[in-house]
Amino acid sequence: MNEYKDIWVFAEQREQRLMNVSLEILGEARKLADKKGVKACAVLVGYGVKGLADELIKYGADVVYVIDNPLLKNYTTEGYAKVIADLVNELKPEVILYGATYIGRDLAPRIASRLHTGLTADCTGLDIDENGLLLQIRPAFGGNLIATIICPERRPQMATVRPGVMKKAPKDGKRKGEIIEIQANIKEGDIRTQIFDIIKEAKSKVNIEEADIIVSGGRGVGGAEGFKLIQQLADALGGVVGASRAAVDAGWISSDHQVGQTGKTVRPKLYVACGISGAIQHIAGMGNAKTIIAINKNPDAPIFKVADYGIVGDLFKVIPALIEEIKRIKNNELA
Repeated sequence: MNEYKDIWVFAEQREQRLMNVSLEILGEARKLADKKGVKACAVLVGYGVKGLADELIKYGADVVYVIDNPLLKNYTTEGYAKVIADLVNELKPEVILYGATYIGRDLAPRIASRLHTGLTADCTGLDIDENGLLLQIRPAFGGNLIATIICPERRPQMATVRPGVMKKAPKDGKRKGEIIEIQANIKEGDIRTQIFDIIKEAKSKVNIEEADIIVSGGRGVGGAEGFKLIQQLADALGGVVGASRAAVDAGWISSDHQVGQTGKTVRPKLYVACGISGAIQHIAGMGNAKTIIAINKNPDAPIFKVADYGIVGDLFKVIPALIEEIKRIKNNELA
C-alpha cells in the first residue's frame, strides 16, 4: 500500500477541448494533494491533445501524463480503459478522480474492475481523514442522508464527481509543471468498437452547468405554457432555464433542464427558483449558487430556508413585474 502515492484526475476532453468538470475536479485534487503532501496529476488521453497540458498545469496540475495515439482520437471504453489501467499499474497512484459525465460514468467502473478496486459514484464532496484515506461524500437514500465512503483495503481509491459541485482553482498563467508523454501500448485489436462516424444531435441542448444565471420552474409553473414566462425572465436576465424534477416528470420541459440530485448540479452566480417548493433533492443540485431568489406563494415553502431573497406571491404576477422592471433599468442605462 505504501507504493501508492499522488492524486490523479482523468482530464476528459472532447474534440480537443477540456471539459469544465475536469478543471473543477483538478482544483479539488490540488487541495487534497496539498493536504497529503503529494502531487496532483492529470491524465490526458486522445490524439493531438498535448497542447491542452499547459492549461491543466495552470489550473493546478503538478504533472500531466499525455497519452497521445491515433487509436485514441475518439473515446472507446476498451481503448481508454486499457491505456489508463496500464499506466496505473506502472505508476501506482493512490487516488483517481473522474467527472460523472457520460464518459466518466462509463470509463471509471471498467478501470475499477480491471484494477480490482472500489469506486464511489456521483460524489458531492471529498476530503482526507486522519489516516490519509480519501473520504468520498455523496447523497444516499433519496438524498435524505449524506454517506461518507472509504476504501481502506484497495488501491487506488476511485470516485466520480458530479459536474458543478467543485470550484475551479484560479488560473495561474505563471505556474510551471511537468509534462510526461506516455507511449500507449495499444493496437487495433484491443478495441472491439469501431467508430465510423459521429453525428451530433441537431437539437441544441441547454448547458445549465456552466450558466451564470439560471431561472428554474417547478410544479407551481402549472404546465408547459408556464415555462414560456420562465423563459422570458431568463432572457431578460441573460440566463438559461432550469427545472425541478416534478416539472420534467410531468413532461412540461426536457430533462436537459433538470436541476437536482437526479438532474444536474449547478453553481451559478444567480439562481431564481419559481414555483419550486425546495425538496432536499432539488436543493442538493443548486444549494451552492452564489445568490438564490425564491418566488413562491406558500410562505412556508422549504426553498425560503436556503434563499438569500424571497418573494411570497403568485409567480404569474411577480415575474411580469420583474421583467418590466429589468427592461426599464436596461432602457435607462442605454439612454
